[in-house]
Amino acid sequence: MFHKISLITITCLLVASCSMNAQTKRVLIFSKTAGYRHASIETGVKAIKTLGTEHNFNVDATEDAAIFTTDSLKKYDAIIFLSTTGDIFNKTQQAGFKKYIQAGGGFVGIHAASDTEYKWPWYGKLVGAYFESHPPGLHQANIQIKDTTHLATKVVPKLWSHKDEWYNYKNINPDIKILANLDESSYTGGTNGKNHPIVWYHAYDGGRMFYTGLGHPTEAYTDAVFLKHILGGIQSVFVK
Repeated sequence: MFHKISLITITCLLVASCSMNAQTKRVLIFSKTAGYRHASIETGVKAIKTLGTEHNFNVDATEDAAIFTTDSLKKYDAIIFLSTTGDIFNKTQQAGFKKYIQAGGGFVGIHAASDTEYKWPWYGKLVGAYFESHPPGLHQANIQIKDTTHLATKVVPKLWSHKDEWYNYKNINPDIKILANLDESSYTGGTNGKNHPIVWYHAYDGGRMFYTGLGHPTEAYTDAVFLKHILGGIQSVFVK
């Protein structure tokens, strides 16, 4: 009887282990820059890989846009644009990324992902807004959390004081669901007014997206609160 129970137990553990491995998510970090390059990118890649190790998802990273084909992207549950800048795709690569989203893919934009592909209106609507300007340097400012139930914002203070480079936005997609606003009275240089979105999400063209304007300084990627914020954003767009 002891041997039978042991064999059954071992079999169950093996099945559970295989099932867990089958469910492991995979994400792609894309950090190609054709304009300004953030010094925090390499640290950010390492931090997200560590999050993957700690929270059971696999992470690949590349700056080669040739991976943006239907076949290459279909294995990913989310694609993270980590401070990409400028025009980073040719027409074929744009088509591959668009098909990925239309097939239900997940997209996460961090910081300068909004400073990317200004000539591609589809991408502008996906990311939710384009970068317009920012005051020089880093500033401590207050972030007002509007939705405390989302995975990316329930893990941060409802009034979050954070130091970063604060973007002003243009061409804001009216369909985005704003998770947090930036309080322009708490720093100098904001131009969006009382309604200054800084974190948002929405469903778009068959897929899901999340964007945070935070993430400029290298030290952000060792900030436990910021990393919880990023982790929640990634998990929120995973393909179910």
